[in-house]
Amino acid sequence: MSRLARDWRRYAVTFETILAKEILRFSRIWVQTILPSVITTTLYFVIFGRLIGDRIGTMDGFAYLDFIVPGLVLMAVITNSYANVVSSFYSSKFSRYIEELLISPAPNWVILAGYLAGGVVRGLVVGSAVMLVAWVFTEIRVHSLAVMLMILLMTAILFSLGGFINAIYANSFDDISIVPTFVLTPLTYLGGVFYSIELLPDFWQAISLANPLLYMVNAFRYGLLGVSDIPLGIAFGMILTFILVLGAYSLSLLRRGVGIKT
Repeated sequence: MSRLARDWRRYAVTFETILAKEILRFSRIWVQTILPSVITTTLYFVIFGRLIGDRIGTMDGFAYLDFIVPGLVLMAVITNSYANVVSSFYSSKFSRYIEELLISPAPNWVILAGYLAGGVVRGLVVGSAVMLVAWVFTEIRVHSLAVMLMILLMTAILFSLGGFINAIYANSFDDISIVPTFVLTPLTYLGGVFYSIELLPDFWQAISLANPLLYMVNAFRYGLLGVSDIPLGIAFGMILTFILVLGAYSLSLLRRGVGIKT
């Protein structure tokens, strides 16, 4: 076996070990990690979809309940992929077992990929559960399965990266809740989940274009319903750009040992 093959085999073992740990971590406490999003989304469907939605009528030619389904699914993916990585990686810092990874021969990109994969799996699992709940309330015909799956995957990757960066800088458990509370939640609710930005005045439409969640929600809405306030190519381009920037920044933080090495 060549040296390159041995290296890749070692990398694969490292990646699989981290991923298995992450999956076991959230699956063992599914009542805390999966069930709450399902219950919360069910309440959204009942209150916003049924009670309020019947009074609103249609949005972009669709029943209001159908219109908000893409955004609610993405909300679940975003919050869970982010939460999984930020809590897991910070716990590794707090318990100091991150040092075992740092002194191992595994490169930084393998360590990062392992944690990201765990966040992606949790995000997709919860997103799938929420999608099943949505089909209980309404019948949705998928417009483009490829677009829908790509956006789900890219969104989970992007917010897993965000959770990783938050965990790098966090110095206490309180710090890992600051970004979700004061940044992530406002961006989510202002990202076109419950409305079309065409309803906003021109000034606020322009402001909304600075919100990265707007591109994800609209691209996913296109995958499910076939309508979007944002051209699909621009949405994909923006999401990919954010992923590349945050991915490069995460690797830079790991390489410099920010928040890890003392």
